[in-house]
Amino acid sequence: MAQAPESAIGAAPDGGVVDRAAGTVGRYRWVICGLLFAATAINYIDRQMIGVLKPTLQAEFKWTEGDFATIVFWFQVAYAVGYISFGKVVDKLGARLGYTIAIIIWTISHMAHGLAGSITQFAMARFGLGIGESGNFPAGIRAVTDWFPQRERAFAIGVFNAGANVGAIITPLLVPFLVLAFDWRVAFYITGLFGIVWLIAWWAMYRHPREHSRVGAAELAWIEQDPADPVVPLPWLRLLTVRETWAYALGKFFIDPIWWFFLFWLPGYLYERYDLDLKTFGLPLAAIYLLSDVGSVGGGYLSSRLIKAGKSPNFARKLTMLICAFCVLPIYFAQDIDNVWTAVLVIGLATAAHQAFSANLYTLPSDIFPRGAVGSVVGIGGTVGAVGGMGMAWFTGSILDATGSYSTLFAICASAYFLALLAVHLLSPRLARVEV
Repeated sequence: MAQAPESAIGAAPDGGVVDRAAGTVGRYRWVICGLLFAATAINYIDRQMIGVLKPTLQAEFKWTEGDFATIVFWFQVAYAVGYISFGKVVDKLGARLGYTIAIIIWTISHMAHGLAGSITQFAMARFGLGIGESGNFPAGIRAVTDWFPQRERAFAIGVFNAGANVGAIITPLLVPFLVLAFDWRVAFYITGLFGIVWLIAWWAMYRHPREHSRVGAAELAWIEQDPADPVVPLPWLRLLTVRETWAYALGKFFIDPIWWFFLFWLPGYLYERYDLDLKTFGLPLAAIYLLSDVGSVGGGYLSSRLIKAGKSPNFARKLTMLICAFCVLPIYFAQDIDNVWTAVLVIGLATAAHQAFSANLYTLPSDIFPRGAVGSVVGIGGTVGAVGGMGMAWFTGSILDATGSYSTLFAICASAYFLALLAVHLLSPRLARVEV
């Protein structure tokens, strides 16, 4: 495909001409971002259903908090194994095939929950779900790396990452309706159809930009405005010796368990703390994740605007993450709040800050690593984050069975983001480009 003339993309050092050109080129890359958004929403519907159904399933199967933690734990084990594996798969096969494999596995496993009748069977279904769902972000971030220039990546990742919150909003509103209209088993079957429909759209619409008939020369030039970056897969052992790999991985280790805690235990917390039921706890939970959606897009937007204003990616990403860390602090007092909607605001601020922090953390591999290493680095980080999630699941179940109090858990949430940012900064003070 022919390149656009130089005047079409501009070359101003301050980015002004280039930014104006963004409005004149095609926008098919945002259609691709929309597909990633939809996949992430489906991913989170499937993932969160066990949390929304926790009170229903606990009542039917007489689970303790430890029993529920066991089911969550095996999802985390699979996620840890699958994340690092899918990172390598995506680097070798690309986003199109990598995403296809992932969603086939997770959709089959999700629907298998409807057949489960014991802790072991639920754990097996969650294990399969974890394997498949672990491919979502390595494939999605690789797709963003292929389709967006560096200046747009944080915003694009923030947009598709916002699908997590849309899925989390839809789940507590849709699932109780399905359970009351049918039963919880049918709810798994019906929501499993979403993945099948998305897969058909993905296979029909996704190609690499250079192979896509809907991408004109001007948009291709805009996508490829950054210096050439050959796609050469790199071995894991080499990446494990690079400090910047661990900057990303330890960031994930500290913050991912917090998001898992919100996702799997927050429905039960609202249910118990504010005496809600299947019909009434959905709206407060949806409101929390609506606030999260704003945070996801806002965090990517803020750092992207700072870069466009002339700040370095190092300054833009880290300042945004520092602001987010402070926004999580009030959750320490959440358990002392008696009004459910005041609690929704405090918890929603924390989940919004998490998503804004996460959108910037997810951008780091594409900022500092060669394109051929992005999927593997994301996979390594996701695995380390899932290991942290395994520990958090076990710890949460033990603490709640022993004390019934969330105070210690909320204290961990309040401090985790400062630790994550400290790890990122110490291991990569300048977010300098890695030459491997």
